[in-house]
Amino acid sequence: MDDVPTRRPHPPALPDLPDLPVLPDLPVLQADCSNCFALCCVALPFAKSSDFAMNKPAGTPCKNLRADFRCGIHTRLRDTGFQGCTVFDCFGAGQQISQVTFGGRDWRTHPETRAEMFDAFPVMRQLHELLFYVAEALTLPAAAPLHPQLRHALAETEQWTREDAAALADLDVGALRQKINTLLLKTSELTRAKVPGRKKNHRGADLMGARLSGADLRGANLRGAYLIAADLSRADLRTADLIGADFRDADLREADLRHALFLTQPQLNAARGTPATRIPPHLTHPAHWA
Repeated sequence: MDDVPTRRPHPPALPDLPDLPVLPDLPVLQADCSNCFALCCVALPFAKSSDFAMNKPAGTPCKNLRADFRCGIHTRLRDTGFQGCTVFDCFGAGQQISQVTFGGRDWRTHPETRAEMFDAFPVMRQLHELLFYVAEALTLPAAAPLHPQLRHALAETEQWTREDAAALADLDVGALRQKINTLLLKTSELTRAKVPGRKKNHRGADLMGARLSGADLRGANLRGAYLIAADLSRADLRTADLIGADFRDADLREADLRHALFLTQPQLNAARGTPATRIPPHLTHPAHWA
């Protein structure tokens, strides 16, 4: 990471872009735990680490799960070693599986649903994540030439979310991701091309702990970059492609992430910031960003 120079505290001014519309049908793509049977607390495995205080195999309820499908330590997750729970987001897949795929039948009252429900949940989460990215791509004016293909991808993915558990089990979700990722990459290239000047290419780069305070990263390619514990305070990340970037413990204090491409709530939840950190309007400042 020594080849990444420290930037000036304030990059050259860039005229503010108009706020983009909030993503269409966004409530469908936001977790509604009140309508979910705590699938993330049961279906998924935990590995004991700095994110989880214990090991838990897939399909086994977390010891903190109550009978009403609520977390017994929800307000103390970070203090009790379950930071990973505060970072995870299902993009609304939990309520889709619980209320639509299984029609409100929960795995406790109907134990025969357990295996299919727990297997379907990770697939549905990937589908909802793809919907989130495609919906954002459709708000980007520079990607207008791709909008017909993106709308087709959105419709196809939405159709899969309405299928039953057996169909979800047979879905090659990896192939679907690859097809959509090709469109998202083209969307990114068209959008970032509108940013003047030479853009940084740090795709997949190891930038763990990098000193990037105040860096001008407008229009940069940071896809899949490892930004764990990186100092991005006051950095300008407008129109940077952040899909898959790892922001665990990254310092985003006073950073500008407005118009950042494909930024998700889990990425923000994993980072450190303040209310002064500027983010897209469809995302929220995490509660721990005091």
